[in-house]
Amino acid sequence: MKLKNIRIDDLCGFAVTDSENPRFTLETENELENAFISSYSLKVKSDEAVLWQTEEQSSTVDNIVYGGRALLPCTVYTVEATVCDNYGNKAEKTAEFETGFLSGDFSAEWITKPNYHVGFGKSPIPLVFKRQFLLSGKVKKARLYSTALGIYSFTLCGKEISDDRFAPGFTSFEDRLQYQVYDIAPFLEEKNELVFTVAGGWAVGIFGLNRSNKLGADRLALKALVQIEYDDGRKDEIKTDESWLVTADGPVRDVSFYNGEIFDATKTLSKAIFENAEKEKPRISPRLVASYGKFAKIIETLEPKEIQKSQNGYIYDFGQNCAGVLELEIKGRKGQRITARHAEVLLNGELFTKPLRSAKAKLEYVCGGEEETYSPKFTFMGFRYAELCGIEPENVKVRMKVISSIDEETGDFFCSNESINRLQKNIRYSGFSNFLEIPTDCPQRDERLGWTGDISVFASTACFNFNMNRFLRKWLIDVKAQQTKDGGIPVVVPRVKHFGGTKITAGWSDCVFLVPWALYQNSGDKTILEKFYPMMKRYLSGVEKKAAAFSSGEERYIWSHGFSYGDWCAPNENQKQWMAKKKWISTAYYANDCALASKIATILGFEEEAKAFQEKRKCIENAYRNVFTDKKGTLKNEFQTAYVCPLYFGMVSGEERKKYAENLLRLVKEADNHLSTGFLGTPYLLFALSDNGYINEAYDLLLQDTVPSWLYEVKAGGTSIWERWDALRPDGTVNLGKDPGSGLINAVGGGMVSFNHYANGAVGDWLYRRVAGLEAIEPGYKKFKVAPLVGGGLTSVSCFKKLSSGTIKINWNFENGVFVLSINVPFNTSAVITLPDGKSFEVSSGKYVYSVEM
Repeated sequence: MKLKNIRIDDLCGFAVTDSENPRFTLETENELENAFISSYSLKVKSDEAVLWQTEEQSSTVDNIVYGGRALLPCTVYTVEATVCDNYGNKAEKTAEFETGFLSGDFSAEWITKPNYHVGFGKSPIPLVFKRQFLLSGKVKKARLYSTALGIYSFTLCGKEISDDRFAPGFTSFEDRLQYQVYDIAPFLEEKNELVFTVAGGWAVGIFGLNRSNKLGADRLALKALVQIEYDDGRKDEIKTDESWLVTADGPVRDVSFYNGEIFDATKTLSKAIFENAEKEKPRISPRLVASYGKFAKIIETLEPKEIQKSQNGYIYDFGQNCAGVLELEIKGRKGQRITARHAEVLLNGELFTKPLRSAKAKLEYVCGGEEETYSPKFTFMGFRYAELCGIEPENVKVRMKVISSIDEETGDFFCSNESINRLQKNIRYSGFSNFLEIPTDCPQRDERLGWTGDISVFASTACFNFNMNRFLRKWLIDVKAQQTKDGGIPVVVPRVKHFGGTKITAGWSDCVFLVPWALYQNSGDKTILEKFYPMMKRYLSGVEKKAAAFSSGEERYIWSHGFSYGDWCAPNENQKQWMAKKKWISTAYYANDCALASKIATILGFEEEAKAFQEKRKCIENAYRNVFTDKKGTLKNEFQTAYVCPLYFGMVSGEERKKYAENLLRLVKEADNHLSTGFLGTPYLLFALSDNGYINEAYDLLLQDTVPSWLYEVKAGGTSIWERWDALRPDGTVNLGKDPGSGLINAVGGGMVSFNHYANGAVGDWLYRRVAGLEAIEPGYKKFKVAPLVGGGLTSVSCFKKLSSGTIKINWNFENGVFVLSINVPFNTSAVITLPDGKSFEVSSGKYVYSVEM
């Protein structure tokens, strides 16, 4: 047995937290069969003083909450852990973590440039701040604490010491702003220069569909503190104040997320004119909190697959649509101007940029010398293709640097059908591309917002593939902060100016339930439910009022009032038709919210509340039946999603459930074996079929490769998930998604089509939970089931899921009428295995092989 690692608030390595009660997870490994943890102990120390010690006869070693004396600011603590298994083996591990300023601020001034103003609707010219300082002895410890109004990068003695992108990140700025902590001791020299470049980013730059700016601040500003502790006990501080120097004459001349960057390498800082900074008084006073999310980083480098001549230059095809930036190794001459434009698709051999709407997605680079390397740090694009002008291919080496906040993959799926494998790859790349500081809708056009509906339906799929714990917990904190008193949630979080507003709307506002629940199911972290349960209750209270408004009798449980996106993006319909379906979909989601609220209340020990939520759910189920159906299982007004949601949410049973499924299948067949569901029905469509006896029909639907279908996108060459099923039409034209009846879509200009939009990739959940058959019985997969569904002509399927105690591995093969299932059940878990012939087995950790003739 090994104790491989101790995670502190889900961080490994250099862990800094402002949590008063950090969480510890012990990552273990044990190859013995039928092995489990019998006990563990944890000790937290400061120097030699013990602040907390706990010993538990328990096998649960994930998310152990600190329960000792109050932690002190800016202090290093040692964690000592021991675990014992049922065979008497013992493993030990030590780790360290550090506190930030906890509930306090750090003693430095906000500084900016004198006489510096940002015009309306513009991104500011980036500012460069610098400060020199000397050391006066041998350094024992040195920390840099920094944040900005804008986004920043920095160098120390000319070296970049962090690979973080877009610090301090995107949060609800009026509520909280992250600061970062860096261990700079290894990089200090006798003479030091600290240089920060601060650009507009989310807080000051252009951001939002209406291209507003100054979301969080009127001007760029920096706040930083260096603390140095010497071996002899002396301490120094260097903090931002008027002694720092600043200039707007750096090489980054213009930059924003939508437009790209203009970089003039002939403008060196050695020639720039600096002046003393001045204090800035921001218009907002957010709480400063040590970073608690996941910063964007470069996670992969892609080489071009093909280079072709275009009308104006050369187009580089990287073979994969994703979020990232170019890296150029240039052999040029001083003053030579190179431009790069980006697009997701080509049309007639040229970049097709209309889907970007007002976003320019363009780089302009002025060479400073003969050989240089350039890659922008303050922007990103969503693209597969890049067109370079102003330089020949033999004089430049071009790469794509893929950027994401997700750098830890926890699961994957493979099978004998290569189109399905490509679909899974598309799902993952759309996740990478849109999990960039916040969960966005798309990474390319003039949007890139934290749409709540997309992540609501995709959260379960995301949590299977990636470690989403810090990333989504951070975003949910913003959701909670921006919830209104009546329970409303902004449709995009963090909220942006003049767009979307705060609403109580089905599916989108359901992020308050669906995202925490997906996190809990995958991690087993009960603190997620504890933290966000009040937000859930407030939302449900608002829904209840919306549904009951102007209604009586059973109509009080039919949610027909207020704004709703309805069956958003259902194929072959327009926005008006999508929204006309709102009362069926909203009511079904209302019932599901009550069911989840009841489960969560039970977990948290609120039995009376759990009972009340369950009773309300029954009332909603009855209302759906009596108002919308003939009370025998047939809807008076039929569409696929209106059957899918009640089936998946468990709102019907017995003969009526059977009739629901029959009717759904009939609608699928009437659509020529195609789906007609929108965002809120698509994730559950295959479940609604397969869980009600229609396994082959579910596979048939999955395997369709004509519009609308998942595999049509694959057949058409898609390398990510599309927003619209026919984003690229069979005739090769692009569906811009313009809708004559849609003020919402056309108000943003240029229609609505994205080739990197993960919502419909929620079908991945069915691949993992039904095709591979892996599903958690207890949260965190402490106990799980494996019950594969054989079909679709698949001859092999494999799947893995990483846990803190090892990896679940599933492989099944079906050839010549024989089904063979191989399973690895990790240490400290158990599994219930159900074979296609109905036989079931419950096992503990170990490797197992089963064979069935079919």
